[in-house]
Amino acid sequence: MKYFTMILILSTVFTGLMAEKATLIRVEGMIDNGVAFYIERGIKTAIEDNSDMIIFEINTFGGRVDSATKIKDDILNSTIPTVAYVNKRAISAGALIALSCKKIIMADGSSMGAATVVDEAGEKQSEKTQSYFRSEIGSTAEINGRNKEIAKAMVDEDIVVEGINEKGKLITLTAVEALQHQMCDTIVHTDDQMYAYLGIASNDVKELTITMAERIVRFLTNPIISSLLMTLAFLGLIFEIKTAGWGVGGTVGLIALVLFFGSHYVINLADHVEIIVFLSGLVLLGIELVIIPGFGFTGVLGIIAILISFFMTLVGDNPTGNDLMNAGATLSSSFLLSIIGIYFMVKYLPDTKFLDFIIVRNQSEKAAGVSDTKFYKDLVGKTAKVTADLKLTGKIEIEGEVYQAISKTEFILAGEKVKVDKVEGNKIIVVKEEI
Repeated sequence: MKYFTMILILSTVFTGLMAEKATLIRVEGMIDNGVAFYIERGIKTAIEDNSDMIIFEINTFGGRVDSATKIKDDILNSTIPTVAYVNKRAISAGALIALSCKKIIMADGSSMGAATVVDEAGEKQSEKTQSYFRSEIGSTAEINGRNKEIAKAMVDEDIVVEGINEKGKLITLTAVEALQHQMCDTIVHTDDQMYAYLGIASNDVKELTITMAERIVRFLTNPIISSLLMTLAFLGLIFEIKTAGWGVGGTVGLIALVLFFGSHYVINLADHVEIIVFLSGLVLLGIELVIIPGFGFTGVLGIIAILISFFMTLVGDNPTGNDLMNAGATLSSSFLLSIIGIYFMVKYLPDTKFLDFIIVRNQSEKAAGVSDTKFYKDLVGKTAKVTADLKLTGKIEIEGEVYQAISKTEFILAGEKVKVDKVEGNKIIVVKEEI
């Protein structure tokens, strides 16, 4: 009896050691670079945990082609057997991800296909883009023993597969049709049936959860949020260059830049090249606005460098025509909003009390000879000499006294004459004196 008990215990331990272990990675929502980063981490985690297989539970309408292609490459390069569990749908980029896996299991009532490349408005993209994705999905299906013509017909409606579709119709397979044409291995009704088919127990499955940091990165790299961050960066930095001291404008711009480049750096869309190009553009722009009078070649070159750095960050490593168009649209909208914002800032901000809030005045200015008198009303109409370039704000001298002043409409160089147009509280607003 004692020996029987020992054998039973050893058998139980041995069976436990030999049990199949799996890592479950959910592929949901829009396929973007954040998802690609999450899946890359998931595969590395599965390897570190000595998992016997990776299950990708897929429920998506698709997303970015470059992101889906990166995910496909990571899955094909996995040293651990991979399983696609299509739970509800694997549409467009989702179909490519499913076909990348060695095994495909489909839930009853699920579907897979409709992989033609479209833009955000649903318009079909160029033949060049279609050809690229058609080849990608065809070769991926072929390498895993699936029918590459069926896979290609998911992208191209001109490809006809006898018995499945007719010319002009994309292929989207139901679970039953996929099984019939060997595009999946089995159909299940429940998760437990899926686990049973794979020969594992549900308690031997470790689900990878998306971290809060990854959620934040996905949010920040969303095209709309990226556009907003770029706009805030442009506005904040331009305003800070044109004002004295350091204020809220510069802080907001700096935060926006850190969030934009930081989030894209994490998911490998931005690296040192993009950051160096951006900093170079910023230096050129700063030289133009602070050192060189007016605005010319150096400033234009700086703006172009900054735009190029943003564009390089948005498109990624292997962009399709669709990705290039989306990046261009995002950057254009951001730049347009920035120009509009700068126009209103220069035209109307000097006349608002908000300027006093967003500029942090240097508290040592009084010791340097800057008057803090409250009787500025007497200065209206007087002529002054500009002692520090008026790029929205600067300094003027009136009868030996130095004051902080604001140019109402234009850039005014040190040494030029101005006239005090009006005073609002401690804010002196000047205009260039006409000769």
